[in-house]
Amino acid sequence: MHYQCNQCIKMTNLHQLEHLLALDEERHFAKAAQKVHLSQPAFSRSIQSLEKQTGLLLFERKGGEIRPTPAGQFLIQRARTLVLEAKALKRDLGLYQQGEVGELVFGVGPFPAATLAGHAIEKIRLEFPRVSVRVEIDNPANLLTLLLKEEIDFFVADTGEVNAAPYLNIQPLMRKYGHLYARSQHPLVGQCHRFETAWQYGIASVKLPDMLKAGLGQLLGQNNRNLPQLALECDDVNLLHQIALSTNTIVASTELAAKPWLDKGSLMKLDIIDFPPLFSNIAIVHLSSRSQSPAATYAIKQFQDKIV
Repeated sequence: MHYQCNQCIKMTNLHQLEHLLALDEERHFAKAAQKVHLSQPAFSRSIQSLEKQTGLLLFERKGGEIRPTPAGQFLIQRARTLVLEAKALKRDLGLYQQGEVGELVFGVGPFPAATLAGHAIEKIRLEFPRVSVRVEIDNPANLLTLLLKEEIDFFVADTGEVNAAPYLNIQPLMRKYGHLYARSQHPLVGQCHRFETAWQYGIASVKLPDMLKAGLGQLLGQNNRNLPQLALECDDVNLLHQIALSTNTIVASTELAAKPWLDKGSLMKLDIIDFPPLFSNIAIVHLSSRSQSPAATYAIKQFQDKIV
């Protein structure tokens, strides 16, 4: 048994593991082959060769549907770690060769983009003027996808929907509570109201997960089959505030994000007696196996220092 496993390890190469992961992601031979730049026959031979080497059926093929077997799922988990580590090694060598010159790409969620990113980017530009900086502003689910594809170095966002995994390093930064805000002349300002009353004016928010929408639906007496539709969903937090300032639309935001308008008195926090305490757990997320460039390490430290 030990001899057979050792032979499998020797005979399996990194490209085959990448093909395995591509088929798991696409669940379609033609699409997976295209993803790894192979012809479909060559890709099929690679998967068949891997199954022959391991002596295991890795994918079930029934009625045009492709799904990994339990053995396939086991190998896919291990393969993902090995492929990430191999890419990390290649990247580390590149960092060693290029020093501080290169590109820094990181992601930020809507609220960190409005409250934390500006300070960090300013510091990065001063410290690493020769490094090209690119920032992806998106929701946490999309940022996680970019991270796993290694298209960004790290991201800063709400991690409430990010599941812990051995290949992820999650560093908590802060917890920020959400409230409902309206312009100072809004009819609901200065009195207690129920959420259903506020809902009639329209709620503007960043894109919410279905689970949170279902919770809002319960406040409105709706069933979970029909999720409530917000008046405005947008991941540009500053735009959400501007809409609340110019209309009777109510914005769901955090005190930190709304602070410039709260300080001026142009936005006011509404007293909604049945509105539950909603919060975001903001954290820095990067791949455990991937060493950070000097610029990325510095950038992460700027986000950490900003909240101290």
